[in-house]
Amino acid sequence: MTEPSLPLPLPLQLPAPAPLLTRAGWSAFAAALVAVCALAPVLNLWLPAGSMFHLSDYAVALLGKIMCYAICALAMDLIWGYTGILSLGHGLFFALGGYVMGMYLMRQIGRDGNYKSTLPDFMVFLDWKELPWHWALSDSFLATLLLIVVVPGGVAFVFGYFAFRSRIKGVYFSIITQAMTYAAMLLFFRNETGFGGNNGFTDFKRILGQPIATQNMRMALFVLTGLALLGFFLLARWLVRSKFGRVLQALRDAESRVMFSGYSPLPYKLSVWTLSAMMCGVAGALYVPQVGIINPGEMSAANSIEIAVWAAVGGRATLIGPIVGAFVVNAAKSWLTVTAPEFWLYFLGALFIAVTLFLPHGLVGLLKQLRGRATKAEAAP
Repeated sequence: MTEPSLPLPLPLQLPAPAPLLTRAGWSAFAAALVAVCALAPVLNLWLPAGSMFHLSDYAVALLGKIMCYAICALAMDLIWGYTGILSLGHGLFFALGGYVMGMYLMRQIGRDGNYKSTLPDFMVFLDWKELPWHWALSDSFLATLLLIVVVPGGVAFVFGYFAFRSRIKGVYFSIITQAMTYAAMLLFFRNETGFGGNNGFTDFKRILGQPIATQNMRMALFVLTGLALLGFFLLARWLVRSKFGRVLQALRDAESRVMFSGYSPLPYKLSVWTLSAMMCGVAGALYVPQVGIINPGEMSAANSIEIAVWAAVGGRATLIGPIVGAFVVNAAKSWLTVTAPEFWLYFLGALFIAVTLFLPHGLVGLLKQLRGRATKAEAAP
């Protein structure tokens, strides 16, 4: 008599991957896309200046600049919020992308400068006879687009490889990144480096042969900046929800356990560090034609610290939080520097201290907490 056969075990059913965004998230994303690509151009280009709904050129430039800052804050969230590495040197990568774009814009001036020379005016003033070697590809827009990500990414890769390989972390890593940024700032201040010294690059005329100081060009740059911000948000969202992102968060929370599980922290840290630097480079390249100047002051330690403040105020490890923080802090900065400029730095310091003590999860965390209380209150009998 044969024994009854045991039933075969059912195959393991893995949970279905969560959607990139919820339905409400996609709705908000679509609304932001429409606002950037349709609403803002209509309000700025089609409505007359006397209309109460007209979006002024000043507002377009200000919002475009803040969106560039928001890209930097998003990049900071990837490396700090999700990986646990506080960088105080992201201002360097922002400035490098800006300088690459600035070199191209300086070459676009042609003979329209004050000295009517093919060389930039500051080189003529310093009695330079030819362009230095690192300006060789600056007349090509395609090469400029490539260098915008290659230069910041390359610097970040080299620095990060030796830093992460040496297992430098915590406050020591933050201090080293700040020292790197300060050293680069001193280098760019020198006239002989060919980057315009303390004045940097300015007086841009054209981009791709088109005048840069027109209303249509400003709006085109605004739309490109908004699309870049939305695209980077989706990229970061996809990244942190992938297996790669889960490893990053595990490294943030318990790096030793991750190493014991067989994962090497170096490739994960190095890749997200390099990607974060590239994002800042793109932000800097979009910032320069909208603001009209780039100089070594963009590499100051205060600028890098402000990027961290935006991420902390909005809420780390949320992606949307640093974007909100960049808009809130820079909107306050634009208002305070006009109404009470002497109090701006005090306000920034007080804001950072208040967020650290009372809002450890930032503004987004506060909203989630309030929403949770409201939901519990509604559910209570």
